[in-house]
Order: sequence, then structure tokens, then C-alpha cells
Amino acid sequence: MALFDFARIRRGFYTDAYFTNIRILLERLSKEGYLFSGISPIEELARLNTSDFEAGDAEVEMQFFHKRDEAVTCGIKHCLTVLEECTGYFKSNKFVKKFDTLEIDAIEDGELSYNRKPVLKIRGVYRYFGYLETVLLGLLARQTRVATNAYRFLKASKGKPVLFFAGRFDLPQAQALDGEAYFVGVNAYNRNFKAKVTPIVATPAQAYLWKGKASGTTAHALMMVFLRDTVEAMVQFAKIIPREVLRIALVDSNNDCVGDTAKVAEAFFENFWFLKTQRRYKEAELYRLNGVRADTAEDVVDVSLQPDGEPGVTPALTRKMRETLDSLSSKLGYTDEKKKAADEYFRSVKIVASGGFNESKLERFEREDGKVDYYGIGSAFLKEGITDFTADVVRVKIGKEFYPVAKVGRGPWRNPALRRIK
Repeated sequence: MALFDFARIRRGFYTDAYFTNIRILLERLSKEGYLFSGISPIEELARLNTSDFEAGDAEVEMQFFHKRDEAVTCGIKHCLTVLEECTGYFKSNKFVKKFDTLEIDAIEDGELSYNRKPVLKIRGVYRYFGYLETVLLGLLARQTRVATNAYRFLKASKGKPVLFFAGRFDLPQAQALDGEAYFVGVNAYNRNFKAKVTPIVATPAQAYLWKGKASGTTAHALMMVFLRDTVEAMVQFAKIIPREVLRIALVDSNNDCVGDTAKVAEAFFENFWFLKTQRRYKEAELYRLNGVRADTAEDVVDVSLQPDGEPGVTPALTRKMRETLDSLSSKLGYTDEKKKAADEYFRSVKIVASGGFNESKLERFEREDGKVDYYGIGSAFLKEGITDFTADVVRVKIGKEFYPVAKVGRGPWRNPALRRIK
């Protein structure tokens, strides 16, 4: 699967027009052998002899940074790929690569980065790579946003897995890079907090770049096909779908998460128990219920919380689901060996919550002990925590030295975490 159209990138198809104008101008000046004839307002440069400075072939230092307090950096790897393939110029309609002329310092994907601490620095002839600014900034901004959200969501969930449901909120072409960024964010959390959270994505494209596997159970559409009989739908699911697919019942279709949780759990356990007593152990495992998921709409109050309850998926609702499962064997009147097995079975069923979750909602659920084991999040991965990047030319080489030229308010900023890439 091709991630980038290098031919079009080289032609400036994804470049802001003003960078293309600069590229055209500098290439023309280079061909003409133009020598700088102006006067720099920078005092240090004004004292230099710049009469032989070839602006068309100016060597610069460009730095890339964001202004967020803390972010999980992502996109560096792909920036380097774009630079490797697209640094250069056209000669007689043939692209001449000049990547080998660049000097690059960068931090690694997954490293924390901070306000005005550059994550990438490039030194080289500006007209060879400057037109790539739009593409490089876009890669860093998008992937860093998703990676940072994955990291922050896991902090808010106290390490409980957060499922990546972002695919439906943007173009299909974004899934591979978004899924990779999510993976980077999860790994950053695991590394920094000594955790072992498993990354869980919903589409094969989201898992493609890190050689993972998509995971999922079922959607509301299945319940509708079964005329909203959640039990029948899930029993047929369990009978037919291979066991490696988790059995997580979506229990909000009838707006009775607690009631349908009990019904599905009972039906699954009865099938499980019968097959186990028949020593059909492999078949019995088809009916091991892994979880129940609440995805109640934000303007609907579940029947278990009516009339005065809060709408949507709430800590009160998921607590009731947990309580129902934990006490279900007694309510069903099971005794002796069957009750012991049922207690173990029902208490192992996980609670999954989705629907309108973001960082603040995760924090609320954990603060109020919502008894959730897994969270599902979609659009918040893309909407929250905008991490805009900026690129500045901060130094220009005159003679054998690089001199500061950044616009007022900016300057060559240090980041001890930068490492020489090439």
C-alpha cells in the first residue's frame, strides 16, 4: 500500500503555492548566478561582506516545533522518508535527488516533546527541500495529535485499554497513518508508565503499518437484523463466528443495558454450561461471554436510570451493569457446582463503554468508579488536543558559518533530545 505519491509531492501538488513561488524564484536566481545586493537589517550580518552571497543557493537551518506544553511526537519517520525521496530539483524534467546533501537532527517517534523545543532540524540548500514544509508540517501535526491523544486518554483511564474507533470520522486514506500514531501513543504510555496496554484498532488499515490485527465484535446493525432481539443475535454470533473473535455483546439497542446484560449473560452461560457438562469443551468456549458494551445515545436515559437519571453512558449505568453480573447467579437461583461456575463466569465478563468519550469523560468515569474495563473512543482522537507545528528558517550560512536570521520573536532553539540522523 503506497502511503505517499512522491511524484506529485516533487511537483508541488501538496505544497502551499507561496512555497512554490519561492522555489521558482530561487531556482531562477541560482541559474542567473545572482549575488545578494541588499542590506540586512540584522546588525551582525550588516557588518559582514555579503556581496558574494548566492541567495538562490542559500544554505539554511530550518527548525520544526510546536507550542503545546507536552506532546507525544509522531511523524518523524515519514518526514525523513519524504525528505529522502523529494529533496532535490528538476533538471530537464528529471528529478535530481539531493537528500545526501542535508544535515538532519531529530527526536524519535514516541518521544515526549515540549513547547518551542524543536523535534526536527534540517540544514541544507533551501530550494532543495523548503517546498516540502507543508507536507512535513501536516505529517507531524496529524500524527502527533493522534499519538498524544492516545497517550493522554490512557493516562485518564488509568491504563485501561482505549479502543481506537476513529476510522469513521475521516477519510479512509487517513486510517493507516492514524492507526500507526495511535500505536505510537500506546507504546509511549507503556514505556513511560511501565505498563502493558494492548493497542486495539478496528480496521486492517489502522494496523497495517505496525503489522497488527484489527479487532471487533459486532454493531447495532446486527441487532436490527434480528429485530432487536439482542440475545438471539448474540447466540447466533457465538455459534458461527470463530472463537478468536471476542464475544462482546452490544446491549443498548433496546435502551435496557442492565436487562439485556442479564439476558445475554444467562443465555450464554446456559449454552456454555450444557456443552461443558457434555464434555464438549471446545464447543463450550464459543459461548464464553467476554464482555458487554454500553453505547447509549447521549440524549437517551437508560430504563434502569429512569425517570430522573442522566442520559447517555454514565458511571451509574455501567456500575449497575457490573452489579447485575456479579449478583446474577443468585438471582437465577443456581446452586452448588453450577452456582460456583456461574459466579466465576459472570464476574469474568468485562464492561466496555463507548459513546461520546474524551479525556474529561474518562477522568470522570475513573473518579466515580464506573467499573469499566475497556473504553471505546472515536472522534475525540481527531478533535481534541490540536498540536499545530511551525517551521522557521532560523540560520543562514554565509561563508563557512551559520548566522541567526529568524524573524523577530523566534530564534534558533535548543533541544538536548535531538540526535544526528544524517
